[in-house]
Amino acid sequence: MAKRRKVGNLLALAVLSTVTARPMHPYEMASLMRARGKDRDIDIKWGTLYTVVRNLEKHGFLAVEGSVREGARPERTVYRITDAGREELADWVRELVAVPERESPRFVAALSVLGALGPDEASELMRRRLGTLEREIAEQDAALADAADVPRVFLIESEYELAMRRAEAAWVRALLADIADGTLQGLDLWRAFHETGEIPPEMAELAERGAEE
Repeated sequence: MAKRRKVGNLLALAVLSTVTARPMHPYEMASLMRARGKDRDIDIKWGTLYTVVRNLEKHGFLAVEGSVREGARPERTVYRITDAGREELADWVRELVAVPERESPRFVAALSVLGALGPDEASELMRRRLGTLEREIAEQDAALADAADVPRVFLIESEYELAMRRAEAAWVRALLADIADGTLQGLDLWRAFHETGEIPPEMAELAERGAEE
């Protein structure tokens, strides 16, 4: 089971990882995280960055190193990671790597209520999704090829994301094939519901059975 973190926002994980290199102010942290593509790896809400940094300081994971002023810009507070921050970062990464968590992507939510659409419309929308996935896979393949001189350890999150996209694309292709050739179990009930507007008795029975459970 995942631990309850004092600062549980994943942006905090990215901040701690970023400031291990050297002390820096929040604007510099954001610039470096964007340059590294952290906003692709983590769902970052940039407006919360200063709050996250202050919370990390409050709990002893960051400490104020000093302040800097660049030209006419306001003075900026520089933060460094503490020993407690390094321990929190390492412990958090250990947990995220070793402990699987059930995630609920938006696509899974849509699949759970796919019956709201007819089979033909659902197939067309999934073909559209598949086209997008295939373009993204091609782009990621090209990006990894261009980064062939970068040590693989710095690209493993991109490799993982690419593998997940390929797996999703393969699954969508298989589902589309099952709908197209009529082998998807329950397809006739699904189609009948949208053709008649009435819930087939078999579907109603399944729904009631689920409510009882």
